[in-house]
Amino acid sequence: MAKSPEEEHPHKAFGWAAKDTSGILSPFHFSRRDNGVEDVTIKILYCGVCHSDLHAAKNEWGFSRYPMVPGHEIVGLVTKTGSNVMKFKVDDRVGVGVMVNSCKSCEYCHQDLENYCPQMIFTYNAQNHDGTKTYGGYSDTIVVDQHFVVRIPDSMPSDGCAPLLCAGITVYSPMKYYGMTEPGKHLGIVGLGGLGHVAVKIGKAFGLKVTVISSSSRKEREALDRLGADSFLVSNDPAKMKAAFGTMDYIIDTVSAVHALAPYLSLLKTNGKLVTLGLPEKPLELPIFPLVLGRKLVGGSDVGGMKETQEMLDFCAKHNIAADVEVIQMDQINTAMERLAKSDVRYRFVIDVANSLSQSQL
Repeated sequence: MAKSPEEEHPHKAFGWAAKDTSGILSPFHFSRRDNGVEDVTIKILYCGVCHSDLHAAKNEWGFSRYPMVPGHEIVGLVTKTGSNVMKFKVDDRVGVGVMVNSCKSCEYCHQDLENYCPQMIFTYNAQNHDGTKTYGGYSDTIVVDQHFVVRIPDSMPSDGCAPLLCAGITVYSPMKYYGMTEPGKHLGIVGLGGLGHVAVKIGKAFGLKVTVISSSSRKEREALDRLGADSFLVSNDPAKMKAAFGTMDYIIDTVSAVHALAPYLSLLKTNGKLVTLGLPEKPLELPIFPLVLGRKLVGGSDVGGMKETQEMLDFCAKHNIAADVEVIQMDQINTAMERLAKSDVRYRFVIDVANSLSQSQL
């Protein structure tokens, strides 16, 4: 007979879990495994609230398994290390992103692309090699293979750093892979949410001219004044879109709702690249004429490998980049999820796990 989440492993753990497709989270007792020779045990300080957490909690992608403890933007302190762990020691500040394991032997793992490994194991809502479930960062502790743990640079704030472990690497990796880092080139960013606002900062750090593309002018002032974008383009304004026709070298599309790609393809120069990072639940329509006639490219990208994630953190520390966050208490998570569904956050919720998660919430 299968053991209960509380009895599955030897070490008691506590967090907040979604129990069904309502996506409503509530206090939850479960357990973590023993710290193995390659493992690091982490006391969680902060955990970012990613749009994926909302999709997964409500089973909007169709593969959720309950009970589910979400959270894959984790910053914490090392409390224990295995005998083979040389990279980390107790009290080091570390991070865990969207994955906690992979096969370590395929061509992708050998290329530091563990995120594309067919046997990659997500931080939550997945299955460990031993058949037990993975539970994420909306909890007090986590035990992770050292290979999937990154060092947080000393200069970085723990709360503002947490979202970089998903949102940061999700925009950094395609910029590097698709060659979108040449100083002076023009980058358009569609959507100014959790991903978009970090993309603005990283784009500017690479020396790009950055234009934020949004459906309304609501966020214009903060895009220009607070985040440092060079210009702002309202996609619902036909005259402004026409004026911007063929002016951009690259576009990063962060929108996760179903939307038209044609208007954005028209903004690209010949040889331009449009990279989509959002995950709409239905297929998008892709017009082929502009691709053929302008030798344009449409691509995708999914987070990044561990080596590149550490590189991204070091880059962000060097350029003083952190996410703009609204810190919440654990028991505010359901209200935060409701607001996230309406895009009512500037620009990422982060849970102050260590100071607000207590067993008295039961």
